[in-house]
Amino acid sequence: MTERDAAPGELDEVAARRKGFATRALSSAPARAVARGIRGLLVRYARAQPREGDYTDPPRVTILTVSPWGRGGTTRAAINLADYLKDRHEVEMIGLWRLLDEPFFEHPEGVQPYAMEDLRPGHRPRGLTALLARTPSVLVHPDDRWSTSFSLLSDIRLVRKLRRRTGILIATRPAMNLLTALLDPPGVTKIGLEQMHLGAHKPGLKAAMPNGYKKLDAFVVLTEGARADYDELLKQKVKLAVIPNSARDLGDPPNLDTKRVLAAGRLTRQKGFDLLLPAWAQVEAKHPDWELKICGEGGWRDRLEAQVSEHDLKNVQMPGNCDDMAAEMSNASIFALSSRFEGFPLILAEAMNKGMAPVAFDCPTGPADMIREGENGLIVPLGDVDGLAAALLRMIEDDELRHRCGLAALETGRNFTMDAIGPMWDELFAELQETRAAGASSVK
Repeated sequence: MTERDAAPGELDEVAARRKGFATRALSSAPARAVARGIRGLLVRYARAQPREGDYTDPPRVTILTVSPWGRGGTTRAAINLADYLKDRHEVEMIGLWRLLDEPFFEHPEGVQPYAMEDLRPGHRPRGLTALLARTPSVLVHPDDRWSTSFSLLSDIRLVRKLRRRTGILIATRPAMNLLTALLDPPGVTKIGLEQMHLGAHKPGLKAAMPNGYKKLDAFVVLTEGARADYDELLKQKVKLAVIPNSARDLGDPPNLDTKRVLAAGRLTRQKGFDLLLPAWAQVEAKHPDWELKICGEGGWRDRLEAQVSEHDLKNVQMPGNCDDMAAEMSNASIFALSSRFEGFPLILAEAMNKGMAPVAFDCPTGPADMIREGENGLIVPLGDVDGLAAALLRMIEDDELRHRCGLAALETGRNFTMDAIGPMWDELFAELQETRAAGASSVK
C-alpha cells in the first residue's frame, strides 16, 4: 500500500493532467526545444562545485524515494536504512510528494524528511508554483511508471536540494537512478537501487540504463537473480552489489497450530490474490476450520470480492489495510505469497523472520533466494493454482512440516535483519569513499 492508494483519484487526476500536457507538448517542436533548454539549465545548476565548507565528516547520506510518508515496502526499506545510518551520519530523505499529515511508518528521530510537492489539503501550490506543478518533468524518463507523478516543480526543487550537496546519494527507483546520473552532482557518491526486477520495466527504460547507469558509482540490487540480469544488461559499466532489504523484528514467533493463513499486499494484479483465492477454494473444501486473511487495499477489491462470491468462500477475510502486521502474524501460522513478480518480497522476509511457515510462488525475484523447498517453506511454480493449493494443503495437514519450516524460516529470516544487512551498506560506503578519495588524489 502506498500513498497512491491513500488518495488514488487525486493522484491519478494530477498524473492525467500532466500526461495530457506532455502529449500536447511533444507534438510541438518549439515546446520540445524549450524543454531541452530547461533541462540543460537544470543540469548545469545541479553540477555546481561544492565549497570547502559543504563537506562533512562523516559524509551526509541523502535517500531519494517516492515518499517518506507512504506505506509500501520500498518506503519501509528506506526508513529502516535511514534508522540504521542515523547514528553515524546526518540523514535526509527526499520524497516526491506528501499526502498524509502523519507518516504511516514512524520516521527515525533525527532523520529529516522533505517532500518536493505537498499535496495535502490546504498546502496546494498557487500562482506560478501551481503552473510549475502542472507542467511535466523535463528530467525524468517518460517510460518509468511514475513519470507523470514528477513535475517541473519537483525538478526545480530537487535540483535546488542537490546543488553543492556532498556525501552519499541513494536513489531508489529507475527514474531516480537515471535522474541522479543525468544531474551528476559533483559532491556526492551516487548509488542507484533497484527495488523491482529488470523484467518489470518498459523497453525504453531498460534501453536507457546502460549509458545512464555508467555515471553511478554503484548500483545495488536485492537478489543474486537480479544481479545476473543486470550483469548481462550493463556489461560491467557500473559496480554491482547485492544488498537485500532489511526486515523488521516483529516480536515472538506465532503459535504454529493456529488455523489461519495470512497474505498481505496491495490488491492489484502484481500480488496475485486472484490466483490465491481459487487455490484457497480447494483448501477450504477440505479444511473448513481454517481461514484465509488478506491484509491490504487497492483497485482490485471488487474483482477479488467477486471471486470470493463466485467460489462461495466462507472463511476469507479482506479487512483492508492492517496497521499492526506483528499482531496479524502472531495470529496466523502460514504465510502465503502469491505474487506474479516482486523485487524483494519484504513482507515474506518479515514473515520468515517472525517464524511463520511460508508457501510462495517462485516469482521473479526473491522467493527462490529465500526458500529452500521442504526445509524452511514450500515454493510453487509461478501461476500454478493447483500447485499452490496442494502446497497449502500439505503445510496444513503435516504438523511436523509446518513446525519445522517455521523454525527454519526463523533462522533464515535473521539473514534479513538490519544487524545482518546494515554492515553491507557500511562496507559499500567505505569502499566507494576510498575509491573517490583515491581518484581525487590522482587528479592533484
